[in-house]
Amino acid sequence: MGSLTKKKTLAIMALSAMIGLLLLPIVVSVPALASGGGAPAGGPPPDVVKKEGGEGDKDKKIEKARDVYYKTEGIVSGLPAPKTGDNSKDYPRYNFESRVLLWFANQQHLYYGSFVLAVPIFCMVIEFMGVMTKDKAMGKKYDQLAYDFIKISLTAYSLTAILGGILIFTFLTLYPAFFGYLSSIFRPVMHIYALMFVAESGTLYIYYYGWDKMKEGFLKWIHLSMSVILNVIGTVLMFLANSWIGFMMSPAGVDEQGRFLGNIWHVIHTALWNPLNVHRILGNMAFGGGVVAAYAAYRFLSSKTDEERAHYDWMGYIAMSLGVAFLIPLPLPATWLMREVYAYRQQMGITLMGGLLAWLFIIQATMIGILFLSTNYYLWQALGRMRGAERFQRWIKYFVFLLVCGFLVFITPHTMVMTPAELKAMGGQQHPVLGNYGVMSAKNGGINVIITTTVLTFIWYQRGNRVPSVSWSKFGNIFMGVFFFFAYVNIIWLAIYGYFIPANVRVGLSVPQVATTLSCLFFMTALNLSMLKGAKQIGPIEWGKISVRSQYALIMLATAFTWMMGLMGYIRSSVRLFWHVNEIMRDNSPWAYTHTVGFAANMISFNVLFFWISIMFVFWLGTLAAKKAPVEAKAPVPGQAPQPAVGH
Repeated sequence: MGSLTKKKTLAIMALSAMIGLLLLPIVVSVPALASGGGAPAGGPPPDVVKKEGGEGDKDKKIEKARDVYYKTEGIVSGLPAPKTGDNSKDYPRYNFESRVLLWFANQQHLYYGSFVLAVPIFCMVIEFMGVMTKDKAMGKKYDQLAYDFIKISLTAYSLTAILGGILIFTFLTLYPAFFGYLSSIFRPVMHIYALMFVAESGTLYIYYYGWDKMKEGFLKWIHLSMSVILNVIGTVLMFLANSWIGFMMSPAGVDEQGRFLGNIWHVIHTALWNPLNVHRILGNMAFGGGVVAAYAAYRFLSSKTDEERAHYDWMGYIAMSLGVAFLIPLPLPATWLMREVYAYRQQMGITLMGGLLAWLFIIQATMIGILFLSTNYYLWQALGRMRGAERFQRWIKYFVFLLVCGFLVFITPHTMVMTPAELKAMGGQQHPVLGNYGVMSAKNGGINVIITTTVLTFIWYQRGNRVPSVSWSKFGNIFMGVFFFFAYVNIIWLAIYGYFIPANVRVGLSVPQVATTLSCLFFMTALNLSMLKGAKQIGPIEWGKISVRSQYALIMLATAFTWMMGLMGYIRSSVRLFWHVNEIMRDNSPWAYTHTVGFAANMISFNVLFFWISIMFVFWLGTLAAKKAPVEAKAPVPGQAPQPAVGH
């Protein structure tokens, strides 16, 4: 007993020391943020200042300037943003469009960075579920699933680091003046980012390679705690990266000339930083779930045995559920982000939603529709693995009707892309028929109908092979049916009502529409789970007994996620038009123009294709590392035929 206590004490001490070392960058950053950033950004080195500073400099007046966003005064601590010119010094030429190469490097780094940020969060949740469950066989199953997830991300993490190095090299080579200015502004926290990256790498490798050594007892809790540390570090890294994006779109902490005013927190905490953080967390989680689901589909399609198909069917369902769980609320922070863009600069919002980039949102709407249609199709196919789920098949045609109607409304444009001759012939921008449709309240109504129908499909799936046995099940079913009915009525009524009120009032209709959808998501899902406690099971879930078409739906889901991420990244960058840093540093390169929709679509498609070719290579490496477990190590998923727990 004494040796066990000693081991626990040593384990706690080791964990505390490790946490202290891993979180050291955050501790170091606190004084810098509190003091406004420390060393002047963009100015000469301290030794140069000392040499130049004489007795007469003591009486020199300290120059102050006003923050372009916060409107507070600060001491000028940096040089103005450089005035670049169309020359080879500021924009080196290599007989190709530099922006395209930078676009490619940035997008690939973003794809892999999003993936390796999301997967450890999934691992943390799944491993915690395995620790907390009372069923030991199921606990081992969850533990194995979490290990499978982190194993996939390990190779992807190495590629993320390589792509990050390529991205920095591309910036330094092709945009030296801009990158020099940006790094000078963020100099007080650049070392924090580097240290955090080192800490994340160390934590990830200890977390992965220590899995077997810390799989039981108190050490398992230490291992689980490491996943929390890993995700804290990854999230802080993402927040810092988002601050660069936010500064480029909505600069703060500098004056009109771009001079740093000594407060690094103002530079980080721009007008768009918070909505960007929330939007990218949910987007990364949805994207990561889609990629892991595609991996499971790939392994399912290549499996040789029923046990393997059962395991990867279950893995695909878990990954898809996690991804869609974050996809459903994703439009909410997207709406918040667009609202903040309008609030920061109305012209930016008009460019996004009603001007140069408006038609890209029609493409985005199409991709969102594909995401939800693929999700619903997968769940309908998944009903086939349940005995007793046949009773729900007759409702699918009504769900299809609601989804298609919502999708058609959602993708209907308000204006058309036309030539000057067509505009003249039509007598204005508004089409005589199409101009009556496509307003924002109707589009919000369309997407909220789609989301609400998806929630209803999930509830149907949860009841596939179970019948509620609680005493109040009849009342619960009636209440749920009435709730969904009035939810649809409210969403559709508000969508129609938007045509009869001014545009500035119409924007506010998104709030009650979204509130209605969220009520269905949270309240009705919770009610359904309460009704299913102790439910009568008609038959087991036969994992692996699902159509091949369902796996292609998962691959389609992941591809649509990838394409939409590329599209939204392009939209977010293009809203700055010809500015490196909006209204601070102008882009004077030969490529300071917005590409056509066709060129952008081709470039995004190329990025998607390259990512999936490379990620398939990562998947293939994962199959090489897989080891088959002995027969006695196999643990069944509840309610289905036995399936393997692939060894570590």
